[in-house]
Amino acid sequence: MSDLPLLETIEIESAPSPSATVIWMHGLGADGHDFAPIVRELDLSGCHGIRFVFPHAEAMPVTINNGYVMRAWYDILGMDLVRREDAEGLRASQGRIEDLIANEIARGIPAERIVLAGFSQGCAMTLQTGLRYPQRLAGLMCLSGYLPIADSLASERHAANQDIPIFMAHGRGDSVVPIHRAEASRDLLTELGYTIEWHEYMMQHSVCAEEIDDISQWLQRVLKAD
Repeated sequence: MSDLPLLETIEIESAPSPSATVIWMHGLGADGHDFAPIVRELDLSGCHGIRFVFPHAEAMPVTINNGYVMRAWYDILGMDLVRREDAEGLRASQGRIEDLIANEIARGIPAERIVLAGFSQGCAMTLQTGLRYPQRLAGLMCLSGYLPIADSLASERHAANQDIPIFMAHGRGDSVVPIHRAEASRDLLTELGYTIEWHEYMMQHSVCAEEIDDISQWLQRVLKAD
């Protein structure tokens, strides 16, 4: 673990004595409260107790928003998202998320029972962290985002998560992260041998009821009760 303190988080347990954890990262300008209400909408009937951990990213100036200070996992330098990327910021936040994983392991949750999840920037952090993590994780839930610093993945990925379940979902009308950006990420991951469960919906940069149903089914598969 790093020398930095753990990020502040919101925690919700679906049942006492959880045997699995979902670490769920928010998008740009939001915080851990953003997705916490979704827990009660999920059907987790096929799972034992799950601890949902919703971290708050630290605040930083964001270039694309004229330097306005807001919670962000990394800086956004331009509208195209990938032509110029804040690799240093991505890697720094990757370390903070790895610290959260280590904390869950220390609390008795095996790595293979930990799901990383995220929306938009949080999706980018899910892929950035999960595909490089040196222990097998339970799955990666990637909502309305994209694969960051993609050129480095082939050399930096870890074999422990080569066959990890990956859920990718996107809105066809997304004007913040256009769907073609997510499709390009999906295609590159497929070329690298990853298996993607792809979903797209008639929505913008958001979450819809159909998507929540699909997330419920996926979580029940990757965190199913023994």
